[in-house]
Amino acid sequence: MQELSSSFSIAFSLIGTLDADLLEIVGLSLKVSLSAVGLSLLIGLPAGAAIAIGRFRGRFSLMVISNSLMGMPPVVIGLLVYLALSRAGPFGVLGLLYTPTAMVIAQTLLITPIVIALARQTIEELNSEYAEYFASIAISLGYRVITLLWEGRFGLLTVCLAGFGRAISEVGAVMIVGGNIDHLTRVMTTAIALETSKGDLELAMALGIILMLLALMVNLLLAFIRPAEAFGKKSAAATY
Repeated sequence: MQELSSSFSIAFSLIGTLDADLLEIVGLSLKVSLSAVGLSLLIGLPAGAAIAIGRFRGRFSLMVISNSLMGMPPVVIGLLVYLALSRAGPFGVLGLLYTPTAMVIAQTLLITPIVIALARQTIEELNSEYAEYFASIAISLGYRVITLLWEGRFGLLTVCLAGFGRAISEVGAVMIVGGNIDHLTRVMTTAIALETSKGDLELAMALGIILMLLALMVNLLLAFIRPAEAFGKKSAAATY
């Protein structure tokens, strides 16, 4: 018990003194996860909007695929990216394996189906609410998409936070394609796994505390966003 208490004390000390190795790992984690979320939003929001609004052949299949990919095991995503980026793979010439870029690619593939599915659901609900209004003013498709994205901004921000929470906590895929190389591809989740196996509980605990604080921050933001989203819907309904 005393040893555990000492480990916690050292862990908080590492955080309080802004340990260089700790900051490097946390910084890389945030850089990789935020980059992956940004790319996922660029891909997922337009795709989700197209599926929600469009009426085209294969729409139902795209819905099923995006929903199914939400449950894809991260290690499978990591394996596919590894095979694609390895020397024998089609993109091996780029030399991206065991780099932060490979980790961003893996996380993007992991998060994008989540963004597509959740964005589609949000925009589809709004599109149904405003369908008669859009028909009455003969609004163009482009302006319709912009309007729905703006009206659904709180819900889409929730999608963004959900993607970030999924990315920052990922370990399997980034371990496979990143290799957990010190000072290069070591992020919080992979460092926790490594340091725990080595018995270096102090650094693992410090990283775990920071990871939990980030998760708490995401949940607090979601808690604040949901009332604002409900208020926005009431205001829009009153205007309509």
